[in-house]
Amino acid sequence: MTAALLAQVDGWLRRLELGDGGMVVAVSGGPDSVALLRLLQRLPSRSLIVAHLNHQLRGAESNADEDFVRSLRGNQNGEWLVRCDRVDVAAVATAAGKNLEAVARRVRYEWLVRVARDTGARWVATGHTADDQAETILHRLLRGAGLKGLRGIAPRRELAPGIDLVRPLLPVTRSRIVAFLEQIGQPYRTDSSNADVRFSRNRIRHELLPLLARDYNSGIVSALCRLAEQADAAYREEAAQAERLLREAELPSAGRLLIFDRNPLAAASRGLLREAFRLVWEREDWPLDAMNFAAWDRVAAVALGEMPAVDFPDGVTARVGEYTLQIGRSTNVR
Repeated sequence: MTAALLAQVDGWLRRLELGDGGMVVAVSGGPDSVALLRLLQRLPSRSLIVAHLNHQLRGAESNADEDFVRSLRGNQNGEWLVRCDRVDVAAVATAAGKNLEAVARRVRYEWLVRVARDTGARWVATGHTADDQAETILHRLLRGAGLKGLRGIAPRRELAPGIDLVRPLLPVTRSRIVAFLEQIGQPYRTDSSNADVRFSRNRIRHELLPLLARDYNSGIVSALCRLAEQADAAYREEAAQAERLLREAELPSAGRLLIFDRNPLAAASRGLLREAFRLVWEREDWPLDAMNFAAWDRVAAVALGEMPAVDFPDGVTARVGEYTLQIGRSTNVR
């Protein structure tokens, strides 16, 4: 089984077209990240940097995770560099008045980028699996995500200039991961917070996915992963069309006011307009989290002349004239 799993991971990495360069491996101590490390060490020579960030959220359990990661040794291709740091994520989130989970994710990836820069690594690898992908798709589907959200976890994306995030285990199920660790006799840590079904993500993992697999489709994880790949292909095409539409419709701006020719907009589909203006919001760094499907649809409605004007969060306003659509933020909003 080890050889087959190794070949699958190696093939996936080749598909991602990774070039040379060191790789930072984010290791929490859990089964997925430990398996990732043990599989990567068996691949042809690539320098590995084991990176563990202690979020200090679970007291002694968090410290024990850190001690476990520090103890990992035995690379047949030579010893790896180990980087461990601690950040009081709860204090950071409280000071910023932000969601704890979102802050933890941001802090973790910012730290991984620093580790990559410090060590000259080109890649950062995380242990997300096919089960994580399936859980993500279901979670986003239940929250009303559109095509962009249904792409799920990206196999590869840029974290910072010159540093890409990769997920070598994304096509591998968690059951295969655990079986591999048992086969090689590799212990791992278990995060007690992952069993807390007060969190919707954990309910999906422990209740909804098992129910779907048992009573509806035993291959539900594979089906959801295929959906993510299909959504990604469809979204890429839609995003390319949206970019072409913006190039055709956008006119020189008037100060902070963006100006668009209504003629190309009027000929576009409603869905394409929603995506085009989502790209505008992203480019202008306007708050995307404050926008939902209904808000994007109102932007499209103004572009199509169905509504004369609409105000959006953070001072963004869209107004339609006889020949143009004007979108911008009020002057008192930075």
